Amino acid sequence: MCLAFAGKAAEHAFGALFTSKTTDYHNVVIYLAKFYSEREDTPEGMIQPWIFITVSAVLLLLGAGAAFLAYKKGEEHRKLVAEQKIGSAETEAARILNDALAQAESKKKEAILEARDEIHRQRSEAERELRERRAEVQRAERRINQREETLDKRSDNLEKKEDILQAKIKSADARLEEIETIKKSQFDMLERISGFTEEQAKQYLLQSLEGELEHEKALRIIDAEQKTREESDNLAKEIIATAIQRCAADHSAETTVSVVTLPSDEMKGRIIGREGRNIRTLESLTGVDLIIDDTPEAVILSGFDPIRREVARIALEKLIADGRIHPARIEEIVERTKKEMDTQLKEIGETAAYDCKVHGLHPELIKHLGRLKYRTSYGQNVLIHSKEVSLLAGLLAVELGANEQICKRAGLLHDLGKATDHETEGTHISIGVDLAKRCKESDAVIHCIEAHHGDIVYRSIEAVIVQVADAISSSRPGARREHIESYRQRLRDLEAIADARPGVEKSYAISAGREVRIIVKPDQITDQQAIFMAKEIAKEIEEKLQYPGQIKVNVIRESRAMEFAK
Repeated sequence: MCLAFAGKAAEHAFGALFTSKTTDYHNVVIYLAKFYSEREDTPEGMIQPWIFITVSAVLLLLGAGAAFLAYKKGEEHRKLVAEQKIGSAETEAARILNDALAQAESKKKEAILEARDEIHRQRSEAERELRERRAEVQRAERRINQREETLDKRSDNLEKKEDILQAKIKSADARLEEIETIKKSQFDMLERISGFTEEQAKQYLLQSLEGELEHEKALRIIDAEQKTREESDNLAKEIIATAIQRCAADHSAETTVSVVTLPSDEMKGRIIGREGRNIRTLESLTGVDLIIDDTPEAVILSGFDPIRREVARIALEKLIADGRIHPARIEEIVERTKKEMDTQLKEIGETAAYDCKVHGLHPELIKHLGRLKYRTSYGQNVLIHSKEVSLLAGLLAVELGANEQICKRAGLLHDLGKATDHETEGTHISIGVDLAKRCKESDAVIHCIEAHHGDIVYRSIEAVIVQVADAISSSRPGARREHIESYRQRLRDLEAIADARPGVEKSYAISAGREVRIIVKPDQITDQQAIFMAKEIAKEIEEKLQYPGQIKVNVIRESRAMEFAK
């Protein structure tokens, strides 16, 4: 019983030792005494308290000694392992250090060898470059020496030639003096014989020669004009008259405004819209100005681009017929009208090409032809004018034996640049030429387009025919419309050019400015001078004035003898 109790006390003592948070033996003993004194199963009078305390203390000391021995043994084991690891680490570090030193030494030797090779290479290149420069310097020195020798030889030759030249100059001066002396003696002799001084003789010769030359030139001009008239007038009149008779075209004068008729004046307010929304939308989408004024039941569309104006007119008529006028509907109608206009332009171009019997045109050229329907020049519709030029050029080509197809094609396309001349920089000729080149037209057609205003030299008979057909179409009476003030100014300019000539008594611009008749004073202007005056006035008109067709200059000189019978 006592041993069992002591063993149990030792068990609790070891448990208290290893589970307690402190190492104070006194606290452990107090803990055991309190533990067993409070237990109900402790037998009374079985063991004395001091025995219990003694046994517990012995057991506690034995447990502490065992724990200390175990701890010391663990510490020695850990120290031995740590020493082994430190030894292996020092060995590995020594090995790594030796390897690093060996590699560093190897790289050092390699770097030294590479540096030596590089120094040797650079030294070789420097020596080679030095040798080349020395050779080049030696060659330059030889060339300079050769040039110096050549210059010395030339200098010697020049000195010899200069001496010879000076001798020749002296000889020429002596001869000139001799010639001047002989010339002066001859002039003196001529003056004594003729009775004229030198200046008087010059004036006399110039006057006589001028009169003879003027008479001779006038006679030759008259002969040439007569021969030309005899050979060409009848043929030209026949050809042109035949071409004009076989081609008739209507000419209409178009303006820059279009008028849309309204069913009532109430429609004006709907077109304007609330706060002007509708009219602003229509103007911004079409690029055309809408003029709504006091004109009853009408709206005026104004714009420089006839196609935009036509789109705006058609779109506005559709909106009026539909009755729904608001920004969204306006945008829809305008977009639809533009697509319809593109289709219509293509159809117009195809019809024009079919009427002129011109086939195989590029689609872009056909579309530009359609645009010409809405383009005017001096009030003349450009598409009608182009068709007329094409037909006239074809008829003239048949009469003159030229290429009819080239003339028709070039005549139809000659003013093609006017379709976009308000959108593209450049003259209508340059725009048309670029467009024809882009659409792969032939060089013959492109040359006709480029030369139809005479800006370049004609290289083919077809180009001349197209230019003539263009002039015929433009100069028809009523074909082109002029402003009355510009027309009157042109007449005044014609008469002013004629009146500025000396010897002109009076001039009259007649036939709508296509002829100017000039009456000269017969006592001041001769028949030969009248011929020259007509040509000079015609040339001045060509340089100073711009006009369609041609202007006839007619100089009239007449002498009248009057006497009264008494």
